[in-house]
Amino acid sequence: MNKFTVKDGTEIYFKDLGTGQPIFFHHGWPLSSDDWDAQMMFFLGKGYRVIAHDRRGHGRSTQTYQGNDMDTYAADVAELVAFLDLKNAIHVGHSTGGGEAIRYAAKYGQGRVSKVVLISAVTPYMIADENNPEGVPLAVFDDIRHNTLHNRQQFYQDLTIPFYGYNRAQAIVKKGIQDNWWRQGMMGGIKAHYDCVRVFSETDFTEDLKNVEMPVLVLHGDDDQIVPYRTTAVKAAELLKKGKLIIYPGFSHGMPTINADVINEDILAFIKA
Repeated sequence: MNKFTVKDGTEIYFKDLGTGQPIFFHHGWPLSSDDWDAQMMFFLGKGYRVIAHDRRGHGRSTQTYQGNDMDTYAADVAELVAFLDLKNAIHVGHSTGGGEAIRYAAKYGQGRVSKVVLISAVTPYMIADENNPEGVPLAVFDDIRHNTLHNRQQFYQDLTIPFYGYNRAQAIVKKGIQDNWWRQGMMGGIKAHYDCVRVFSETDFTEDLKNVEMPVLVLHGDDDQIVPYRTTAVKAAELLKKGKLIIYPGFSHGMPTINADVINEDILAFIKA
């Protein structure tokens, strides 16, 4: 088992497979590196080196009670990337991991990051306020916090339904996918997961998006019931200097799993361009 200890003593679990140009994957809340299985196997087969970590407090990493904030998440990635000496890397982030990927690229990516991919990402800002009237009401995230604190076991099962669009008439529900989501969620620490709700909902990534110099691919489904695309993907693409936006009709928040065949090919084309 690969583990790396960052400066505050937190152990970060990671996977590192293959050779070639590195692709570093950043997972969403409250999941783990296991959520990237479809991407890691695809790109491994295409001759890339694939790396994914369990964010602090998630998966097999230390169940932290502190440092559960976006700056620390990005700093953890920076330490791991330096340890692995990754250069010319593509960083791919899903949901909360999209925020982590763009924060890392903006603060630490010079000379190490070649491209970034944001999938169903929380960037630039989720909360509805006077500057972001199309955002998500704070009450929605208060409810997520409440259920994480008081009802996590059941909530992590219920949340898979909108996450994967399993409440849509045409959906093919796969219990194994739901169970795998629940398994990953329950591996993590409740304190870190509770704290991370604020991180993914209230962190403002506007300046990160403005400041990155490398090309960024923004992918989002127009039926994302978790992170609405109009207030995130569309705005993120407008802020980027070298952004490319693809909106998929009918795709859910969980499209890296449900629609891996489409997503993987579009990422591959972007990497090769």
